[in-house]
Amino acid sequence: MTTAMPLGAAENTEDEDEYEAVRAKVAARFTNPLDLPKEIFADEVIYREELRRIFNGPYWHPVAHLAELPEPGSFKTTWLGGVPLLVSRGQDGVVRAFVNTCTHRGTMLEQRASGVAAEFECPYHRWLFDNQGCFRGAPGQRDFRADFTPDDYALPTLRVEQLAGLVFVTRSPQAPSLTEFLGEAASPLGDCMLDDGRLTLLGYQKVVYRTNWKTYFDNDFYHAPLLHTGFRMLGWQGGSGKVIITQPVGHLCVEYQSRRYVDNGYLADTSVVEFRGDDDRARVVALRPVTVVTKHLDTINVRFARPLGVDRTEVHYAFFGHEGDTPEYAEHRVRQASNLLGPSGFITIEDAAVFSRVQKTSGDDGYQRFVKGADRPLEQATQNDELANTIGWAHYREVMGFDR
Repeated sequence: MTTAMPLGAAENTEDEDEYEAVRAKVAARFTNPLDLPKEIFADEVIYREELRRIFNGPYWHPVAHLAELPEPGSFKTTWLGGVPLLVSRGQDGVVRAFVNTCTHRGTMLEQRASGVAAEFECPYHRWLFDNQGCFRGAPGQRDFRADFTPDDYALPTLRVEQLAGLVFVTRSPQAPSLTEFLGEAASPLGDCMLDDGRLTLLGYQKVVYRTNWKTYFDNDFYHAPLLHTGFRMLGWQGGSGKVIITQPVGHLCVEYQSRRYVDNGYLADTSVVEFRGDDDRARVVALRPVTVVTKHLDTINVRFARPLGVDRTEVHYAFFGHEGDTPEYAEHRVRQASNLLGPSGFITIEDAAVFSRVQKTSGDDGYQRFVKGADRPLEQATQNDELANTIGWAHYREVMGFDR
């Protein structure tokens, strides 16, 4: 007598064996915690395991802001790793997140980036779901199989929590509360979102970088005044600040005093970098695994990112204002937003080229090394060294099983 193997069991075993071989090899190369074997940025097997352990694991991921869902029926489609999501504000006002799939034959349910809809209809067999995720009907329903129960065909739901209007999701029942996950990063994050969450959406820019998602996210502060010509031209190299690094995940928060631009002849229109608000502190909150939130001058920016593959990362730059802005101030924010912090902004334009050049060397069996301030005690981290990055990498090694 033979016992049937569950569907997919053989493939899962093969995947586990394949990863174990790669894991052991990479772990052997982690001889120094400050040196990263480059294959972690290029290996397809490692990338697939990252999707499983991190993007489908016990992490919280920002996927929207309430400003993108301003009224009942508003929705936004996005992705969590390789999983399509549908984020919807139901008719009851509650924000929910679903896997964007028809529960009949698995067709992607909604393809629009955003909109307003009371119901979502699958194009394949015209199954219908409301914006609270409930199954509402389908053609030929009286002939459905005997065990059909409508509640069993509701859209798959993710856990959702919010902070200052930012909507987070997780697919893992093992994820801690959002408060516990964010730790000390919660307060700086709320600060970036102006605390009350009453933001308005100004618009988006979207870009695909030719790089691994970890290279995109691990964009240290050491490089900023050295790489970015805009920092030097605008006189923003310095400024005292403070650094918060959460343990064990390694969220990174930096606050520093902005230096107001003094016209030195570089800009034909200096109003683009003019500060008109009442708080000129610059803030950057980098939430692992792959979200960056910034407040610089009058620009409020959330960078929603997702991996497209081992060497591609898509980033949606979302720009926000505040409900209390005057029309003139809102127009100023729009002009400053992408010009300052968009993918081709004054102080970000060189990043894409560097990301690509880093990725091109990822197959040479070498290392990425952390050097500047990297061996100091954590409490001595500064805004212009590499120490802050090492905490997140220690957590990554543990999660991926690379610790020796």
